[in-house]
Amino acid sequence: MQIKVEDFQEVARSRSESAVRRHLVESAEIKRQIAQQCLDSILESANLMADALRSGGKVLLCGNGGSAADCQHMAGEFVNWLNKDFQRPGLAAIALTADSSIMTAIANDSGFDSIFERQVQALGKSGDVLLGISTSGNSPNVIRAVKAAREQGMQAIALTGADGKLSAIADVTVAVPSTNTQYIQEAHLAVEHILCELVESYLFDKD
Repeated sequence: MQIKVEDFQEVARSRSESAVRRHLVESAEIKRQIAQQCLDSILESANLMADALRSGGKVLLCGNGGSAADCQHMAGEFVNWLNKDFQRPGLAAIALTADSSIMTAIANDSGFDSIFERQVQALGKSGDVLLGISTSGNSPNVIRAVKAAREQGMQAIALTGADGKLSAIADVTVAVPSTNTQYIQEAHLAVEHILCELVESYLFDKD
C-alpha cells in the first residue's frame, strides 16, 4: 500500500507538534523545580556578586561550549545593562572565554585544563567573584579555575546541573535539578538573567 504524501506530512507534523510541546513542558517543569529548590542559592549568589561589585571588585566568568556563550552573554549584561528601560553604570565583569589568543596560548603551553585557571591567577584578586558554569559540574578547567579563585581569596559560585564535583569546592552552587543538557542550559540562562536583575536591584534604585 502506497502512503500518500499528504498522510506522511500529517503524521510528521503531529510528531513535531508533540516534540515541541514535550520540550516546552519539560523545560518549564525544570524551572518550576528551580523556584522550589534553588531560591536560597540564587539569592546568596546575587548577594556575593553585589557585595564584590559594591566594594570595587569584579565578576569573572568561565565555562565551555554553550556555557562559554553564557559567560559572554552574562558579562555583556553586566557591562552594558539587562534592560534598556533601566540604564545604569556598567558593572565590572570579564568573560574568560572571549580571548582566543590567551586561551590558545595557555592551552598550547600548559594544557586545556589550565585555560581559565591561569586567567584567574592573572586577573583575579581577593574581593572578586568567579562564576563557573558547567552543565555536568565536572569540567576540569572550570574546577581548576574555582580552586585557583579560592586560593586567590575570591568567592566562587558554581552554576551546574544536578550532579558534579564543583558543588564540593564552590562557596555557593546553583544546581539545576536535571541531567538533560538542553534543559540545564535553558535553565542556566534564566538563572543568569535573574542574577543580573537581582544585582541591579541591590546596587541601584530601580523605582
